[in-house]
Parts: sequence; structure tokens; C-alpha cells
Amino acid sequence: MAQQQATAGAPGTAPIEESSGRVRLVFLGVMLGMFLAALDQTIVSTALPTIVGDLGGANHLSWVVTSYLLAATATTPLWGKLGDLFGRKHVFIICIVIFLIGSALCGVSQNMLQLIVFRALQGLGGGGLMVLAMAVIADVVPPRDRGRYQGVIGAVFGVSSVVGPLLGGFLVDNLNWRWVFYVNLPVGIVALFVIATALKAKNPDVRPKIDYLGTFLLAAASTCLVLITSLGGTTWSWNSVEVWGCAFGAALLIFAFVLVEQRVDEPVLPLRLFRNPVFSVCSGIGFVIGLCMFGALSYIPLYMQVVNGNSPTVSGLRLLPMMAGVLITSIGTGQLISRTGRYKIYPIIGTALTAVSLVLLAQVDDTTSDTVMGVYMLLLGLGLGLVMQVLIIAVQNASDFSDLGTATSGVTYFRSIGGSFGASIFGTVLNNQLNHKINTAQANGTLSAQFPVKEVLANPTIVHKAPAAEKPLLEPFLHIYAISLQTVYLVAAAIAVIAFLLALFLREVPLRTSTRTSQQGEAAGPPTFRTSAEEIEGMVTRLSSRENIWERYGRAIERSGIDISVPAAYGLLRLHHAGPVTLEEICRRNKFKPDEIRPKLAAMEQSGRIRTDPDGTIRLTPHGEEIVTKLSEARLALLNEKLDGWSPEQHADLVAMLKELADNSMDAPGKVMN
Repeated sequence: MAQQQATAGAPGTAPIEESSGRVRLVFLGVMLGMFLAALDQTIVSTALPTIVGDLGGANHLSWVVTSYLLAATATTPLWGKLGDLFGRKHVFIICIVIFLIGSALCGVSQNMLQLIVFRALQGLGGGGLMVLAMAVIADVVPPRDRGRYQGVIGAVFGVSSVVGPLLGGFLVDNLNWRWVFYVNLPVGIVALFVIATALKAKNPDVRPKIDYLGTFLLAAASTCLVLITSLGGTTWSWNSVEVWGCAFGAALLIFAFVLVEQRVDEPVLPLRLFRNPVFSVCSGIGFVIGLCMFGALSYIPLYMQVVNGNSPTVSGLRLLPMMAGVLITSIGTGQLISRTGRYKIYPIIGTALTAVSLVLLAQVDDTTSDTVMGVYMLLLGLGLGLVMQVLIIAVQNASDFSDLGTATSGVTYFRSIGGSFGASIFGTVLNNQLNHKINTAQANGTLSAQFPVKEVLANPTIVHKAPAAEKPLLEPFLHIYAISLQTVYLVAAAIAVIAFLLALFLREVPLRTSTRTSQQGEAAGPPTFRTSAEEIEGMVTRLSSRENIWERYGRAIERSGIDISVPAAYGLLRLHHAGPVTLEEICRRNKFKPDEIRPKLAAMEQSGRIRTDPDGTIRLTPHGEEIVTKLSEARLALLNEKLDGWSPEQHADLVAMLKELADNSMDAPGKVMN
């Protein structure tokens, strides 16, 4: 019989074809918003030299990246709770609008300060888009299908990280740097229209308590620390009132944050997590890895454009080895861990390889070939990828069910906040080194006293645009710039060594055998704040989605001990979910001809599993209902086995989730009553 889709709802409900079309439309809108938010983390990296050349303010260049990351990361837990409180549709639309307003304002910025402020506004919206993406999907996609949607979300995030620098360079070369932000507008407007029209507003079932004060204190403390690392030693002297003020403010805010988190019912970052040594170690490693990754993404394109004279597009292309390395080892370690059950060795090797690659990058100067630079970046990417995948697996495996959601969110939070610090720290090191080396070179005569220091520091790329007569005066600067970047990567290598030492202390807890393979692909994704039950649901659905419908039914039949064929069991479950229904209704929903379906119904009626009332209504008999109950119980038992180590019977929300998954996974579209 031809494959057709059946409707699981009661008579009179919309066909699955219409429902699936709406789901695909909503998913398109969510992915467009998610892609833009993730893209804007990296798209400006290759455009930074051109932006500085137009707006000036090279000393604050790192804040173009930092302000976005800091705003997006600090507000993600707040957006997640607001979505639970007011409904995902309305909050998601607000986030898109904020993101688009921020993008438009970034495009019309007239100085660096305006751009930094508008990037922070853009980050506020971007953080909401990333954290709400999976929650919106959960509102429209049944649990049985969420596994493959989660995989696509992770892939979109990874692809955007690779495409960002390349697209940014292309737009700068062929239009201008403002289009790095303007490109968001048409895509964002489409996403806004799709979400507004296709996604139905859903009133939340629960009203969570939002830790507004904790969120504010954490964001404020992070901002104070980033201000110190970004402006200390450049705009502010290290012994200035401003630096001491920010340091005192950060300490006071952190102290207040600890007090608040001990008293609120639903803390944004529960302090009990830090009593788990695996969480503490993984958070520290994640912070350093985020710092190294976003620092490299910010300053490698600067080397290529300033020292090598590459165009923004070419510098974006030359970043591909690094991103390829991240994807290769991030995916590969997931496969290896699922086969061996061991994970500690990978962060040890990864952090060591990251440190070594950064030491190699610290040897790069103005004579280094593109091939050598590409090899060094590939090594850096391989090292980063070996670590990122493992952190999520280790934390989830070592956490109790009650802390699973917050622990998973926490470790990705620290990785993201590390990126904010990385861009600012490396920017401070570079600015200090440039100023020192230029002054030294002018003092010993290797750089002319007439060298236009302010002009070149404001726009380093003008060295390659200068008239031929002026180039001898400017070219010594290229060597100074290259060796200044060497110091940046030496500092990064020293920080990476800290991650290596932390990895040595990572405790390897035996992996839960049933769910370890289902955790692949999460580490490279965005920071998300989900409940423990939602994390478990994601793991189980990803693992279950690898079974086709016949395998799923075959396992349930074998477990239940019922003598029934897979097609007959499937048809029985479909009739159970459809409820009392007529032959005409079945044919209308599935676009079957009556002659095709009558023999199947007759066989089921002859077996005593269904009956037809005098008015033509088809319904299950008590015997049929008994078979459905046994199949559902068998499916529930199979799902329960996937949660080895989490004791579902101790958690009512986990039991409810498993029952929903068991029910939905026995009701998937396919062949009906064969």
C-alpha cells in the first residue's frame, strides 16, 4: 500500500499535512533568527580593520566583539524565563525586533562609541533568539521529532561560525562594512513575518520565578571585569581611579550575587553546582577555551589584513582551516566517546594541542607563509574541538537529575563569557605592545620619528594604501605589528596551559551507558537554559530518532510478548490515537480509497481488536485497548532503560516526560494498517 500520512488527532482536526507545513514554516523562521544571532558573533571579525579605518578608535576595537558577546550571554537566562512567563511567540518577536533595531543602528554608527553601544543592543536581542530557538520548536514539534530538529539547530550554529568571517569579508570587499549589519534586516524581517503569522501564541502552563536581581548583578560584575581587561593599561592606567573603582565594584557585585543566589527560589546560577568538582573544572576549562577561540577569531584576521595585506574576503577564507579543525574533532570525539565510554583523555590532548598551536602562532611574523599559517590554525581548531564536545558530556554525566538543566547551561555560559573576556584581554595586550614597540623603535632609529603613529594606529591597513613614496617610511610598522601579535598569542598560550592543568584534574565518572551517545552535537551550540527534564528529553529523542518506526514497534512488540505483526500493531495504535472514526474520515485524512482500507479493517475486526458500530463508527474493543496499553507500557520501559542512572521514579516531571515520549513515539506517520 502506498505510504500516506495519518492524523493522530480526533475527528475534525487539521490533517497532518497542514500541521507539518506550519511546523516547517515556524522552523524556517526560528532558524533564520538563530542563524543571524549566531552569525553576528563572528561576522565582524574580518570587517574590524575596515571599521577602525572608517570610525577610528582602534584602542576600543575589541569592544565591537565583546559588547555583543557580553550582552547576549548575560541575558540568555532572563530571556528563557520571560519566554516561560509570557509565551515564547511574543518574547521571540520582541527579540527579533530588538536585534533588527540594533543592526540598523550599527549600520548608521558615526563613531566607535555608538557602534559599541548599538552592538550591545544587538546582543540583547541575539541572546534571546539563541536561547528561545529550541523552546519555540518544543511548542510546535511533538517529542518524537525533536531529535532531528535539535541536530539541525546545532548544525546551524556551527555553520554560522564558519560562514561569519567569510561573509563579513565578502560584504566589506563588495559593498562596505555597514552591510555587515544591514544584511540582517531583510532576513530578520522575513523571520519576523514568518513567526508572527505561523506560530500560534501558547499560554505557558507554569509561571516561573525570575531571578531579575541575580541576572543584573552577574551582568554588572562581568561588565566591570571586562572594562578592566579592556581599558586597563591603555585608556586607563593600571593604578587609576577608574580601574580601582571597577575592581571594587566587581568584588562588591560578586559578593551581592552570592548572597542573592543563596536566598532566591530559582537562582540564575545555583551555587550548589560549584560543589560538584566536575562542573567546576569543566566551567574553568570552558572559560579558557572560549577566551582562546574568540580571541583568535578577532585578531588572526587583523594579522592577515595588516601584515599580509589580504582583503577581508581572503582573510575570511584563510580562517577556514581553524573552523574545519573545530568541526572535525568536535564531531569525532562524540563518536569515539560513544564507542569507548572514556572522555578524560580528549580535553587533556585538546588543551595541550591548543597551547602548542598558540605557541606556534607566537612565532609568526611578517615573513611567515600562508601555508604555515594555515597549518597552525588547523592545529588550533583541532585542539579547541577536542575540548568543547567533552565538557557537556562530562557535566551531564556527573550531575544529578535535579541539576542537569542548570549544569548544562552553566558550563556553556562560562564558555561564552570567556569569549567576552578573550576579545578584551587580547586587545589590551596588543595595544600595549604596539605603543611600547613603536616608541622603542623610534628611540633607536629603526622607525622614523616622522612616522604617523596616531594615523596608523587608528587605521593599520593604510600602510598598504599609502603612495609608493611613503611606503619605505611605513613598512617597518608591519614587522612591529607582527611581533606585537606574537605577544598576544604567547599570553593566550600561557592561559591555555591553565586549561591543560585543569584538565588533568578532571574526574572521569563512568558514563551512563544508555544515554551517552545521545549527547553528541550539543557542545558547539549556543548557551541554552533548559530544565532537567528538557535536557533528558533531548537526549532520549536524539537517540530514539535513530530507530525507524518499524524497529521501534518491533522492540515494543518483543518486550510486550504480544503475538501481533508490526503493521497490525501500528494500525491499532493509529486508530487508538484517532479515536472513534468512520471509514470515510480515515480515507479523507489519508487520501485512501475505501477499497484499499477495507481489507485491513476487516482483518483487525476478525481478530477481535476493533468493531464497527451500526452507524459506521470504528472503535477499539477491550481486547484492542489491552494490546495498546501493553505496547505503550513496553515502549515506556524501553525509554526508561535509556535513562540508566537518573531514577525516573524519583522525579514526577521526568515520569510525565517519559510517558509523553512513549505515547508520541508509538504514533508516527508512515504506512497505515498494512
